[in-house]
Amino acid sequence: RGESYNGKVAVGAVIINRVYHPSFPNSIKEVVYQSGQFTPVENGMINLSPDNDAFKAAYDAVSGIDPSQGSLYFYNPEKSRNPDFFAGRTKVVTIGNHVFLK
Repeated sequence: RGESYNGKVAVGAVIINRVYHPSFPNSIKEVVYQSGQFTPVENGMINLSPDNDAFKAAYDAVSGIDPSQGSLYFYNPEKSRNPDFFAGRTKVVTIGNHVFLK
C-alpha cells in the first residue's frame, strides 16, 4: 500500500527472487511469513483486502516481471529499524520510497 504500481511489482519480485534463492525458503508462503522479514506481516496489514492493482502486481511478479532487477531485499530508509543490515548490501535500484538491494 502507498507505493506505485511498479513498486508493488518490485516487492512481489523480491518475494519470487527469494523463493528461487538457496538462502530462503522455497515457497511464496514460507518466504512471506518468514519471521522478521516483512513489516505488513508483523503488523497485520497483510490481512487487509488487496485492491485490483495489488492482484495485477502479484500476477506480473509471478509472471517474471522484475523491476527490482534481481533484488533479494528492500527497505524504506525513512522507516528502517535495521539500517546497518542494509548498509552491507549492494543497492540495485530505488523505486518510490523503497531501496532494493542484493
